[in-house]
Amino acid sequence: MPKDYARTDRIAEQIQRELAQLLRLEVKDPRVRMVTITGVEVTRDYAHAKIFYTTLDGDSKELQQGLERTSGFLRSKLASAMKLRITPQLHFTYDASVERGSQLSQLIDRAVASDNAKKD
Repeated sequence: MPKDYARTDRIAEQIQRELAQLLRLEVKDPRVRMVTITGVEVTRDYAHAKIFYTTLDGDSKELQQGLERTSGFLRSKLASAMKLRITPQLHFTYDASVERGSQLSQLIDRAVASDNAKKD
């Protein structure tokens, strides 16, 4: 019977916290700014980690290049901070769910406003 809270989930959460701090405090690349780590998925063998991120700037291509460029630095800092036997390769993926949620919220607000206007 699997545990409710697997070790890979705990490691993923720790990676998310560490990366958020590293991106905020230590990365000097000007392309990597205003980025939010929304989630991390780690493979069962800890060899790869998929990092989901979003940004408020909207220029995700330039940010993606900056993140890929700094992935080696981030991985080495993670290795020293987390003391894992295997430090995963970092793969960055843009997370459009926040943007999509905002669009859906705006659609709902417009629909409610138009319903209220029809009632009056």
